Formats: sequence, C-alpha cells, structure tokens
Amino acid sequence: MQLSIIIPVLNEAESLRELHAQIRQVTSTANLDAEIIFVDDGSRDESWAIIAGLSAADANVRGIRFRRNFGKAAALTAGFKIARGDLIMTLDADLQDDPAEIPHFLERLGTKFDVVNGWKERRLDPWHKVYPSKVFNWLVGRLTGLSLHDHNCGIKLFRAQVAREIRLYGELHRFIPVLAHARGFRVAELAVHHRPRQFGHSKYGFRRFTRGFLDLLTVAFLISYRQRPQHMLGAIGLAFFGTGCLGLTYLAFVWIMMNVFGLVTPAPIGGRPLLAYSIAATLLGGQAISLGLLAELVVHYASRDSDAYSIAETTTPPV
Repeated sequence: MQLSIIIPVLNEAESLRELHAQIRQVTSTANLDAEIIFVDDGSRDESWAIIAGLSAADANVRGIRFRRNFGKAAALTAGFKIARGDLIMTLDADLQDDPAEIPHFLERLGTKFDVVNGWKERRLDPWHKVYPSKVFNWLVGRLTGLSLHDHNCGIKLFRAQVAREIRLYGELHRFIPVLAHARGFRVAELAVHHRPRQFGHSKYGFRRFTRGFLDLLTVAFLISYRQRPQHMLGAIGLAFFGTGCLGLTYLAFVWIMMNVFGLVTPAPIGGRPLLAYSIAATLLGGQAISLGLLAELVVHYASRDSDAYSIAETTTPPV
C-alpha cells in the first residue's frame, strides 16, 4: 500500500530539507512506498524554491504552491486531491512532529481502524497553549461524542476513503477525526514524541481559540443536524413560540377577568412587560421554525445522496 504524506508549509524554509531527509530515512528503513506532497500555503520566504529543488531531486516529492495564504484546511484539501496513496498522513513542517512515528502509526492503524490521531502526551509548548488546549479537547469530546486527548495534533494517519468523504474548509482541519467518526469510520489515537521547536515561531495566537470554539459549534451542528436542521431550529422555535403563547394566553385571561367578569381590579394590559416579552418570544419562535423549514428545503434540493451515508464495502454480485 502506498502512503501519501501531506505537509502544509507556511514560511518553513529552514526546516524543509531536514524534514525531507528524516522522512526519507524512515521510509527507506521501513521499506515503505511513500510520496511526499508539500503544499506551500502562500509562503513569503524561500520555501517554494526549496520544495522545487526537493521535487527535482526526488521523484516521489511533489509540490503545490498557492497564490496566497488560504489556510491549513485548504492546503490539506489540495493535497488530498492529488494524493495517490491508499493511506494518507498529515504532518506539520516545523519538525515538532517526529517522522520516526510513521511505522508506529501504520502498526496502530492495522486492519482495525480507519483513522489514527496523534497525541502529544508530553507537550513541549508554553502553558498558555497547553491548558486552553486541554479545555478545548474536553469540550470537543462533550459536544461531539469523540473523546481524544489532542484533536489538533498535526500528525494523523487515515485511509484515502476518509479524505474522499469529508469536506474541509475554514478551520475544520483540526476536526478530521470527529468528521470521520460521524460518518462511521473507526478512530484511534497514539501517543507521539513531541519535539521542541527549532525554527521560526508558532503561527497560532489567541484568535485560534475563539475560532476553534466557533468551529466546534459548527461541527457539532453538522454532525447532529446536517440532514435534519429543523430538529434543532424547530425545537428552539417551538420552545419560544410556546412560551410566548402561554404569556399571551395568561394576559388574555387576566383581561377577561378584569373587563368581562370584573373579578380583578382593572389595570392596563399594554403596560405590562410580560406583553412585550410574550410577543417577542412568539415572533422569535415563528422565525426559528420558518428558518428551519427553509433549511430543510435547502438540504432536500441541494444535498447529494452520498452525503447522508458512508459505505464500508459491498458484496460481489453473482456472475
């Protein structure tokens, strides 16, 4: 089986030659048929020139160059499209992921699993990255049902079918195991050796965590309600609509008691805050239900049948 190693690159000129040498040493020792795909995500240093040189010297190295920075998800997607391997591995270009782990990933994948996610058990990063990451990983597990120690680890191995069936955009690259798990693929994790950074600097700042949380909400919605958005929007709409109707019904009852039967001291209904809240809740509920119906129409007319399920294998038809 051929292995395709996809490496997104952003201003990593100092590490590329060393990374290529380490990968080649590991694959040669393990007698692996492996191709390396470097995806230059808009680098402004000499990264592309080095990739071109490596490709000229090694027939199993291919390169893709973006016109500008489109993000890691786009880089991985471009790599998926040209990958020839039966297995696909993603690897960061900063040398913190150790290529010596490749045989361990292949062994872990075996025949039991479809995705193996790396886990930096002893992480060599500053505390302000480690502890928020722990919280984030816990949230991912709670909201998606897939509990892993390190969802955002750059080193992953999965079957080519996984890459064909999941769609990456925005910042969803960190949720490859979650998206695969949602389609029925078997996911495992493997503790890996995390090396200290030798060159450059981290490209992730505080915005990474806010974006990550928003992407997590997106993934949680896609996993649970992609094919049935009305189940969520309709439930929210019914809750607001029902609450608003109860408030209006109560106010109508009070008005009747005051103006028809005279059992309650007359007082203006229009000045009560409950009236405004009930009307707002009713309108909001109606809008949520309407939005859910529109979303159902979009899903019905725009989605493909293949989006709704994942086929593991088929039987051979009789001759």
